[in-house]
Amino acid sequence: MSLPVVALVGRPNVGKSHLFNRVIGEATAIVSEEAGTTRDRHFGEAEWAGHHFWLVDTGGLVEDSDLPMDSAIRQQVMQAIEEADLLLFVVDAKVGVHPSDARIGDLLRNSRKPWLLVANKVDNPDSTDFYEFYRLGVTDVYPVSASNGKGSGDLLDAVVQAIPEKADEPSNATRVAVIGRPNVGKSSIVNRLLGEDRLVVSDESGTTRDAIDAPMSYHGQELVFVDTAGLRRQSRIDDGIEFYSSLRTRRAIDSADVCVLVIDATEGLQNQDLKIATMAWEAGRGLILVVNKWDMYEDKTDKSADKFRKDAVEKVPYLNFVPFLFTSAKTGQRITKVLDLVLQVQEQRTRRISTSQVNDALEELLARRQPPQAAGREVKLNYATQVEVEPPTIAVFGNHPETIPEHYIRFLHNGFREKWGFHGSPLRVILRRKNS
Repeated sequence: MSLPVVALVGRPNVGKSHLFNRVIGEATAIVSEEAGTTRDRHFGEAEWAGHHFWLVDTGGLVEDSDLPMDSAIRQQVMQAIEEADLLLFVVDAKVGVHPSDARIGDLLRNSRKPWLLVANKVDNPDSTDFYEFYRLGVTDVYPVSASNGKGSGDLLDAVVQAIPEKADEPSNATRVAVIGRPNVGKSSIVNRLLGEDRLVVSDESGTTRDAIDAPMSYHGQELVFVDTAGLRRQSRIDDGIEFYSSLRTRRAIDSADVCVLVIDATEGLQNQDLKIATMAWEAGRGLILVVNKWDMYEDKTDKSADKFRKDAVEKVPYLNFVPFLFTSAKTGQRITKVLDLVLQVQEQRTRRISTSQVNDALEELLARRQPPQAAGREVKLNYATQVEVEPPTIAVFGNHPETIPEHYIRFLHNGFREKWGFHGSPLRVILRRKNS
């Protein structure tokens, strides 16, 4: 399930970045007494009382300014308000109610998004200076000190309670995120699969801004396709729209069961393609690589597809476990095979192997190669069992699991894959100490 987004908004220099760093737990946002320091957005994953959410820091909102920088920041803040599930309106308790605070409050009410008012810089817990902010028409004001952490616990309690609950997808629906760089043909592929022009298609890079859900049924299975905005290199994400498109894509990956990474055959496999693939793989999602525009691939031979795949695996070895499909959204070549692969990969991702079978496989692997000994101590692996699905996770129990080197874990991993495949799905092998 994708994480909710909580955005910090307010006028310049009220301490939004200080509060961001306090909640995230690390100094990731630049903090300065100079107004306008936060120009780009910063986001990080926050956790409180078992609840996880994205926290987004925004630039200071300056009303009635024609300066280009203020206008750009204002546009980005409006994008943050649109994207967020919950807003934290940060004000400066030492300054008191500023005319801009009232206007920002009106803006938030008009947005119809839930929001909380946070009075920052209340360093003395006995202070009543923040009381005047009730004039802004709020029921509650949350006094905090971002510098020393006072009041942050009460605020976060309120945050996790105020985040709107989202309706869950039907349990039998497989969510498929179509991901990739801009303008590689993601929307065209989804339209082909749906049999209609449901998504806007353009040669202009960045046409798709939002993640768009498109349900369909295939062979009796419910699928929900999510067409996402293209992910550029982080250094190129230089405006609010691009930033939030990137965040939505990451959220789409987080909520997906299977990710279909679309690659432009005419441009070849780019480093950004590999980064996006790794993002999905490390998140435990099923993965399919669709090489689009194959009809336009120059100097194509019968061996071109094999070479393309081989080159990719040489760059990132785990792609050896990922299916490749060479397609053309323009001609429809092999497009429907995407659906078959989605069902196959999801089946592999949810596959459960019995404990007896896992132990039999472990015995076979141990017969081939015993774990290396550690500092004169005999290292034994006693038994194994599958402890999770989505992705499949096998726990191997032994007497000194901390001494098992990475190369031997890879040996176990490859041996289990050799036995059961898990094609298109990550397979995690974890070592645990046997209970004595």
